[in-house]
Amino acid sequence: MSLYLGVDTSNYTTSVAVCGDKNVNLRKIIDVEKGQRGIRQSDGVFLHTKELPHLFENLDIDFKDIKAVGVSVKPRNQEKSYMPVFTVGESVGNIVAKALNVPIFKTSHQDGHIMAGIVSCGEQSLLDREFTAVHLSGGTTEILSCKYENGSFNPKIVGGTKDISAGQLLDRLGVKLGIKFPCGKELDRLSLTADREIDLKISVNGGYMNFSGIETKLLNIAESEDKAVLARSALTFIGKSIKKALSDINPKDVLFVGGVASNTILRKIFNEGEYNAYFAESTLSCDNAVGVAHIAKKMYEEMK
Repeated sequence: MSLYLGVDTSNYTTSVAVCGDKNVNLRKIIDVEKGQRGIRQSDGVFLHTKELPHLFENLDIDFKDIKAVGVSVKPRNQEKSYMPVFTVGESVGNIVAKALNVPIFKTSHQDGHIMAGIVSCGEQSLLDREFTAVHLSGGTTEILSCKYENGSFNPKIVGGTKDISAGQLLDRLGVKLGIKFPCGKELDRLSLTADREIDLKISVNGGYMNFSGIETKLLNIAESEDKAVLARSALTFIGKSIKKALSDINPKDVLFVGGVASNTILRKIFNEGEYNAYFAESTLSCDNAVGVAHIAKKMYEEMK
């Protein structure tokens, strides 16, 4: 049996995954106190260090079958990209690889998202050609030009937000509405019950967009407007903004990844664009180590 281990310790999720002859996806979301919009990096490091051993205990595999280890060591595959939380996964990955005497392949959290999207959408041909990826998460709204080579998608930013991310807009609105962070799932549910939406003017130029002005407007009316209407309005604004940004870039194939990209309304809007749209499965849109494990598998196979 051949297995490939992936480890990812992003801001709010501790993740371990296995792919190959057996597939396992284990995740533990870091708890954030109600009313708070996140945690300090030092707290994240502590909580990842605490949770990783529990996830390994629940890995129902024979570790002798692991051929390679993959680990995300930074947010993006770019120079000076760094966050302390990733040092936890990197340390554990190094220890496991050394103990098993197998190679370790280091990647980025963003590359892991992209690979998880390709694996789950079933369009493996994206590995062989250039494509566009839209990464929507709690801290990221980026439009990326991608081409897989030597274990990385070499993403180059060609669009995105110039201020706050889509995830930050949604989480700040959600916390204001009394929703526990992270707020995406509850805002998704709420938005589907709305009978109308507020017309919000988008601001997009050449693939880039701004969200902070709309954040201010929504927070100012949060106490006087229906929660469901606010949720739907914010999501429609985000969807139309990104759709317009993509039309400025005019891509052929677009892969949508990241936790925010699993939203129901956003997927409907993105599906209406003039491009081939591909989506990560909802369970693999959010932070996970599945893509990291598959990158390790592919790099191991390319090494042989």
